[in-house]
Amino acid sequence: MDALAVAGGLVVVAAIVLAVAAPALAPGDPIKNSLLDRLTSPTWGREHPLGTDTLGRDVASRLLHGARVSLVVGFSAVGLAGIVGVGLGLVSGWYRGWLDDVLMRLGDVQLAFPVLVLAVAVLAVLGASVLNLILVLGVTGWITYARIVRGEVLALRERDFVAAARALGAGDGWILRRHLLPNVLPPITVVATFSVARTILAEASLSFLGLGILPPTPSWGNMLTRATEYFVRAPYLVVPPGVMIFLTVLSLYLIGDGLRDALDPRIRSTKGG
Repeated sequence: MDALAVAGGLVVVAAIVLAVAAPALAPGDPIKNSLLDRLTSPTWGREHPLGTDTLGRDVASRLLHGARVSLVVGFSAVGLAGIVGVGLGLVSGWYRGWLDDVLMRLGDVQLAFPVLVLAVAVLAVLGASVLNLILVLGVTGWITYARIVRGEVLALRERDFVAAARALGAGDGWILRRHLLPNVLPPITVVATFSVARTILAEASLSFLGLGILPPTPSWGNMLTRATEYFVRAPYLVVPPGVMIFLTVLSLYLIGDGLRDALDPRIRSTKGG
């Protein structure tokens, strides 16, 4: 794996560590208001190293706790989409027939609607919450995994090792679980890495629109929303959540690129690897 992917991995690991250790590292309570301290400028080494927001809440504390929410939404939604998509893709590619047609047509219908538009419509009905956000972003992302896995299974189902497993009396479940699933995991891992980056951006976008994580619970998206309202008076509020979103998403894309290059021998050969 190249140096950029390794650097991206270190950034993502650092973000996860900061999120996990947020209660111990945060300078204060992320939701405690202090109107006397509102819009305090950053003071390195003091009580509010990144300043305070419009309600006097410590920005550094909200940034650390917001990392927990944003990363949990990103990884959980992708995990849900991956489980559903991989399962349906295996079944669709293996059994084919009417089941394959139904699943793929359902995927076509879903792809006709932009993900954010569909998410906005569903969240407007269900209400904004962490669980609803994970469910919406997870359910809307299954088709990508299903199509990739289906294509791989269609190519693998006639291979000799599958025929040998059948000859030895292996059932469908055993073949899918022990022979086909391990072979489809590498491309799925690459797709999942890119998907986490897109999901974090989607969470930030929905929170920016007021349909994601609602205050006082901090997330990078709703922090950015509030910061833009006071950009002229307190421009320092935009920088922390904006930088964290940018670095995390960029790092995940670098990891995805590195994994794709490492897993695809054709790409490696063109780079002299």
